[in-house]
Amino acid sequence: MDIGIFSGVTGRGFDALVADAGDAAERGFHTYWLSQIVQQTDAMTMIGAAARRVDGIRFGTSVVPTYPRHPMVMAEQAMTTSLLADGRFTLGIGLSHRPVVEGMWGMSFDKPVRHAREYLDALMPLVGGAAARAVGETITARGELEIDAPEPPVVLAALGPQMLRLAGERCAGTITWMTGAATLAALTVPTISEAASDADRPPPGIFAGMPIWVTDDVDAARDAAARTFAIYGELPSYRAMLDREGLDGPADLAVIGDEDTCAGRLDELEAAGATHLVASEFATDAEGRRRTRSFLAGRL
Repeated sequence: MDIGIFSGVTGRGFDALVADAGDAAERGFHTYWLSQIVQQTDAMTMIGAAARRVDGIRFGTSVVPTYPRHPMVMAEQAMTTSLLADGRFTLGIGLSHRPVVEGMWGMSFDKPVRHAREYLDALMPLVGGAAARAVGETITARGELEIDAPEPPVVLAALGPQMLRLAGERCAGTITWMTGAATLAALTVPTISEAASDADRPPPGIFAGMPIWVTDDVDAARDAAARTFAIYGELPSYRAMLDREGLDGPADLAVIGDEDTCAGRLDELEAAGATHLVASEFATDAEGRRRTRSFLAGRL
């Protein structure tokens, strides 16, 4: 199982991002991921700039919401980012959530799977160097790009069966969040893998995003996880994943404990079929961050 770092420093400015990504590259981590947070800096712009300063690691977005960006605009930006990153870029996209799409952007969240399917109908030819000729119920895209850049793999954030099948049929894999080993083994991996096989596609990447803090003070870390990730216990799609695991909230899912305990949890993820760990280091103190990253580097 490859290991990547889910950046937790984007809110601290560009120099902090470069330093953190540079540290990840020097330690040998495979990937470095930025989330597209509403009302914060543009993730692909930050990646394109950071990749000019940091070599030896692949960058990715986890994830860019589809609704506010027409697929041609998404493709233009993704190909530009791939150009700046010398091909070391993976485009992770996702639907976001009804409260954001409807409440903040004033757009309809009706039939999200239809939206995702039509979005990929337009996006995938464009990032693959072909013309888009997509005319759907909600999305139309006609034309092609004139950007000479390596094709970025596209991974689709998918939790439920319909989205997982779509990811397997059309994309390089999926990236998950708040999804435990039992759900990966019983739902995620078999569903997306079967869809990819039926579509004669290569085995998909399973990028498992997971909060982690290596510590001896488990109670304090659980309290921090409960506060930091509280929203994910309320959003319906993530709540469903926690319910499948039989967990009360995100603090129960987070990987917390000493090195042996955390190693056991990561072994479970790998046995469940995760091909990549995307580690969200959420320690609130410098020693916790150092210890967590050193532990992860020791598993490379």
